[in-house]
Amino acid sequence: MQELSDHGQIRSKFDRQLIQIQQNVLRMGALVESSFWLAHTALFERNLESALQLALQDKQIDRYYRQIEQDCINAIALQAPVSRDLRWLSAMMQLTRDLERIGDYAENLGEIAVKLFPYPIPTYIARIEMMANRCRAMLALSLVALANMDAEAGFKIKIKDDAVDDDYQDLYNLLSCQKPDSSSSEPIMLSVLAIHHLERMADHATNIGQRVGYVVTGDRS
Repeated sequence: MQELSDHGQIRSKFDRQLIQIQQNVLRMGALVESSFWLAHTALFERNLESALQLALQDKQIDRYYRQIEQDCINAIALQAPVSRDLRWLSAMMQLTRDLERIGDYAENLGEIAVKLFPYPIPTYIARIEMMANRCRAMLALSLVALANMDAEAGFKIKIKDDAVDDDYQDLYNLLSCQKPDSSSSEPIMLSVLAIHHLERMADHATNIGQRVGYVVTGDRS
């Protein structure tokens, strides 16, 4: 009976650790979503204050990433989790890496916004903003899937990624057809870099959805 009691206490402690990890992942996700919004306002509303905030916020995101990774490693090493728990911990480690990369790309977009600020607003900026809005919606859905452990919502994100890929290809073709002169070559190159970052952000949001689906179902669809 004592052994059963001890086992129950160990399991209860482990469950609290898992809850703490999930809460930190969600806090990190909220910060990443905020960074995406700051990048959006920097790039499309030419708000340089938002661009400056991104660097500070990225440091907070990185701290969460390192803490969550260490907590997951400690839980695996010290608790000898069963297969389902191990799958969950492994997925948390992987998807926090996806969140961290989205935060990095948001910071990069802020830097692009600063470099674009002196130039006139390009005619194609609305097309890029539409792509960015799709990406933000994907990130939001991935975080909802994570918060609710909703496999169906997680797997649906992959379908939305196809529209972002189409946006990327259309914009890349459009930008490639621009005829730059000495004053317009840099904005075109920076815009190409911006859509690349957005496309990668969408890929990482898709990864988060897939990892949530895998945790819940064991299926890597």
